[in-house]
Amino acid sequence: MENNQENRQDNKQYKAGFATLIGRPNVGKSTLMNALIGQKIAITSNRPQTTRNRIQTVYTSDEGQIVFLDTPGIHKAKNKLGDYMVNVAQRTISEVDVIVWLVEPSDYIGAGEQHIIEQLKKTNTPVILVINKIDTVKKELLLTYIDAYRKQLDFAEIVPVSALKKDGLEVLLECIMKYLPYGEPFYDEDTVTDQPMRQIVAELIREKALRCLEEEVPHGVAVTIESMKFKKRIVDIEATIVCERDSHKGIIIGKKGSMLKKIGSMARPDIEELVENQVNLQLWVKVKKDWRDSDYLLKNFGYNPKETE
Repeated sequence: MENNQENRQDNKQYKAGFATLIGRPNVGKSTLMNALIGQKIAITSNRPQTTRNRIQTVYTSDEGQIVFLDTPGIHKAKNKLGDYMVNVAQRTISEVDVIVWLVEPSDYIGAGEQHIIEQLKKTNTPVILVINKIDTVKKELLLTYIDAYRKQLDFAEIVPVSALKKDGLEVLLECIMKYLPYGEPFYDEDTVTDQPMRQIVAELIREKALRCLEEEVPHGVAVTIESMKFKKRIVDIEATIVCERDSHKGIIIGKKGSMLKKIGSMARPDIEELVENQVNLQLWVKVKKDWRDSDYLLKNFGYNPKETE
């Protein structure tokens, strides 16, 4: 393995750089990143604003290394957490070699997309437009959608994909690699993410909560890992699901603890795959009123507004 890495570093044709995935909430950014990396790092759900932090993952091949930054969706913020998410996404645009903008297959370009287009017009960074979810539309309509977006901005490339079906991903990787600078890799070839394991575990639990809970609850949910102890044959994990209201606490726990058990049983297999061991998962629920508007609590839960200033 070391010889392979040395050979790549000696090769002047090797490329290495940063690509950010941007787009409106719920267009499939996290699903695409997981598919490109071949491993579940970012959580996914059918609810918008699932990703809250900038998640960094690494794709390495013989041709080069792409460091992907998966950002929160660009949206109109309603609280300090929302401000943090938007600032993370917008700041990332200026820090990378390639911007990968995901959109859904449509010839209607709404206010949200227009807002992103205005942001992209201010940068000289190459922009690759990715039309995702092509498995949901007729192929003959794709040219119409491509033409609608081509009139809005001078894209470096336009690539139709289905992140869910893993269709078009090789073409997308080739296109991204084309715009990266030559240079040595930033990470060794075994690295797939910079996320601490505790943070990934917390996010996997939050993902299951998003999928299980009623409409009004998920955006006010955070997860903290209280302890994570690796033993010979098992990993003991204690985690707390934080919500904003007493009424939400009752919903999360459920009748006789049924909802909390459901969230735990759904999260456990993904966590066991991540830690490559059996997991004993214990979940608790706490109320922290209006935590999404508290600088102290945001920082405590891993969202530091000052990092985006």
